Amino acid sequence: MAHWPRTLILMTAAAFLAAAQPATSTKKSALDKTTLESYLRHLNVWSPEIQVQISDPKPSVLLPGFQDVHVKASLGQRSIEATYHVSADGQKMVQGNVFDIGANPFIEEISKLKTENQPSIGTPGASAVLVLFSDFQCSYCREEAKTLRSQLIQTYPKEVRLYFKDYPLESIHPWARSASIASRCVYRQKPTAFWDFHDWIFDKQQEITVENVKTRTMEWASSQDLDTLQLGQCIDTRATEAEVNQNIAEGRALGVNSTPTLFLNGRKLTGKQEWPNLKRLIDLELEYQKTAKNAGEDCGCDLALPNAIAAAPASTAPIN
Repeated sequence: MAHWPRTLILMTAAAFLAAAQPATSTKKSALDKTTLESYLRHLNVWSPEIQVQISDPKPSVLLPGFQDVHVKASLGQRSIEATYHVSADGQKMVQGNVFDIGANPFIEEISKLKTENQPSIGTPGASAVLVLFSDFQCSYCREEAKTLRSQLIQTYPKEVRLYFKDYPLESIHPWARSASIASRCVYRQKPTAFWDFHDWIFDKQQEITVENVKTRTMEWASSQDLDTLQLGQCIDTRATEAEVNQNIAEGRALGVNSTPTLFLNGRKLTGKQEWPNLKRLIDLELEYQKTAKNAGEDCGCDLALPNAIAAAPASTAPIN
């Protein structure tokens, strides 16, 4: 009878046992881009024509121990962006707001709102700062403008400051961009005249068309203390269009997708605000800032957003 070497017997037995064991499946990880894309396509019912871009994971600033992964899904000109917080082992994933109890809950919005060289009314250094994204052809914006102009400074002569930002919705308002460009030309020449133009064009909104927006603007300007030749050249060369585009880009980064949209010390308020409700919110914010002192122009606080958070894209509405 043949005798097999002991080593060969042991190797053969080990191989047999290994073959008999079921294969161990590798755990899926959200840190693997292919796995994450497949999961998100199923979760959100994203069809194949939707393009998905996934960033490399980076250590989360607001959620220690997690990795931040930024995802962008695009379909034509429409897109959404979102940040997912993934556990270190890639097994768990969180989507949502992360709050630092020691910081203003609206610090991200405040840090993205740029008010330099923007038309404003109210008191510099005010405790309550309102930033309005508006469209001159929008009927709801017209009503919001009337409310703010008649009530805001009269009620709060020293406590608030309002900034205006252009956000023309060109797909439904064909002359809104031209009006925004013209308004910035007026502001560039004479800042105080901006609000006269603002009130006039909202008042004449029903009379303005794509064809007459410049003509009517120049007629208005001729009755003002403005250099009409300079204004006409500014409008013709679209010299202020980059400023309008910058406001639009800022609004998109903040998730603005309709007008009017108002930010009160960073708190987003969508749609026309009835004055009693807006006054209540302003009163609450002013009272809160008496002790919190973490917002407003005179807070003396650090409202700079950490670089890692500032670089993250903002979430927007789902693709339909």
